[in-house]
Amino acid sequence: MKISPLDAELSIYLITDGTTNIANFAEKKEDILHLVKIAVETKVSLIQIREKLLPARYVFELAVEVCKLTKNTGTKILVNDRADIALAANTDGVHLTAASLSAAIIRQHFPANFIVGVSAHTLEKAEAAKMQGANFVTFSPIYQSPDKGAPQGIEKLKEVCQWLKPFPVIALGGIDETNFAEVLETGASGFAAIRFLNDEGNLKKLNENFAAKNYK
Repeated sequence: MKISPLDAELSIYLITDGTTNIANFAEKKEDILHLVKIAVETKVSLIQIREKLLPARYVFELAVEVCKLTKNTGTKILVNDRADIALAANTDGVHLTAASLSAAIIRQHFPANFIVGVSAHTLEKAEAAKMQGANFVTFSPIYQSPDKGAPQGIEKLKEVCQWLKPFPVIALGGIDETNFAEVLETGASGFAAIRFLNDEGNLKKLNENFAAKNYK
């Protein structure tokens, strides 16, 4: 099966910060929904709901609410790991980790238009995801990032992008306003971030930079 690439020419991938739990769910849900509204307005292409502290039914509830905000927009919603919740909530797809089902299994049993992203930390894992029918990989960590191990660096990112080209590789790990332009110059299809992109002000500034082509 031929899997089409992401629609966006350049993907900005917002990943939620993972601090939502049962105790703070009501408050944090409102914060996430507000952030999603800003992300849609600033034309962020991908958002991953990555709230590992929440039980399944809360992730489902959050995903349903988020999808109401992104319906008929260019922003796609993915759920971390749980393809079943992603499908039930009518999101656009799933982001798989090393502990998840493989992209091949998801591709075999889920709808053809279901987006499958995969986390990769080596060229071999990234290439395997491509062969299994993933739509894209995130390659990480590029820069120093808390609890993510030694950084891969720009040269390794460039190597992976060139080897897999034109398959989309999205850079992740320690990316912010000081280095995202350097990341994009490697041939990456975009970049993902948690801390940097969970800030409303950064989203708006980033949108202005891209509109003015000030990122190179």
